[in-house]
Amino acid sequence: MFNSVAKDYLQQCGLQLCLSDCEGRIVMPENMSPVENLPAMCHLRFHNLNEAVRWGESHIFFVAPGIMSWLVPLVDGVEVKGGLCGGCILLEDDPQSIHTAVNYFVGEGGRRKDAEAFVRGLHVFEQERVRPVVDALYESFYQYSGWKPLKLMRNRDRMLQQRQIAEEIHQRKVEQNRAYPYDDERILLSLIRVGDRAGARKMFNKMLAAMFLYSPKPVVVRARAIEMMGYLVRTAVEDSPLSEPLLERHMKWIEQIVETHDFDDLCNVLREALDDFMNSIFLQGVSPVSPAVGKALDYITANYTEPIALEDIAAAAGLSTFRIAHLLKEATGKTALQNIHYLRVQEARRLLEETDLSCTDIAYETGFGDQSYFIKQFKKWMGITPAKYRKSGRVR
Repeated sequence: MFNSVAKDYLQQCGLQLCLSDCEGRIVMPENMSPVENLPAMCHLRFHNLNEAVRWGESHIFFVAPGIMSWLVPLVDGVEVKGGLCGGCILLEDDPQSIHTAVNYFVGEGGRRKDAEAFVRGLHVFEQERVRPVVDALYESFYQYSGWKPLKLMRNRDRMLQQRQIAEEIHQRKVEQNRAYPYDDERILLSLIRVGDRAGARKMFNKMLAAMFLYSPKPVVVRARAIEMMGYLVRTAVEDSPLSEPLLERHMKWIEQIVETHDFDDLCNVLREALDDFMNSIFLQGVSPVSPAVGKALDYITANYTEPIALEDIAAAAGLSTFRIAHLLKEATGKTALQNIHYLRVQEARRLLEETDLSCTDIAYETGFGDQSYFIKQFKKWMGITPAKYRKSGRVR
């Protein structure tokens, strides 16, 4: 059945179909790129399979900056069997976007050689083509299988009701406050989840502009900002209860937002809050991990610019060093030190983009301490030296 659907799918849109189990692992075909079964990719498929079942329909999502995929839930009656992954596509054939996507997979534990081959082998697709392809795949599978996805039908009816209520609320907000882009909040969260900092910051700035344009009064803009950050934190906690430490930091962000005096001051506070949020969400991913791993990752996120020993992380998690090292590698695809280095490099990127600090100063600001070691790690994760990165003018 899978082979028949995959053959038709390849002929219709030129993409290779994959079959995943309920945990998000690719089981067919067997000749997939190692990138496809990185922990981060499996986590994303697991999460989006659950989202697809919850909404009762196929789900479209980002798997990396500039790379989109989709998943059709396979449900026989009320039993979830797995998912059909429609392949990964590039939204644009841009060298910088390709470079960013490759670095993302390297950051998730993939080999650069595998990541290069995977990304450069992807088809370039226009985003407008995606939805018709997804709908056709859904229809094709259920025609071949003869399955009756009763669970999807029930969930779809329930979510349709909720959506209609939400649309009515949205319409009333539009009438009251003009066209504030509420849908952009979901896009922003999707970009954050795959670590697309460039896309997230661009969307974030668009939303800040909308806040100011449609409600220029400072008190209203601050209220909008608090509402937006609340949505991001609430959705993150709903996806993973282990993101609960975000609630405590959220209260601190609200205090700082309330104390801002003008729009520029507000933008600075929100930029810092967004960076903190992105670090937490991207490091923990979108699928639930053990409470101990959650505590370990939260400790790393809060202290990565300081000297951190594995013993410190183990103490925060309440486990032995051997056990937490194993669990971190299993859950994130990276060692404890690699997770620390990844966050330090991301902060270094921000400093290279937004400040005139020297590489020596940035090395100390981010916790590397030694400039040569900083340059080595930056090139390992980003495929380019800090100096060349700054010279390339990659504004995020």
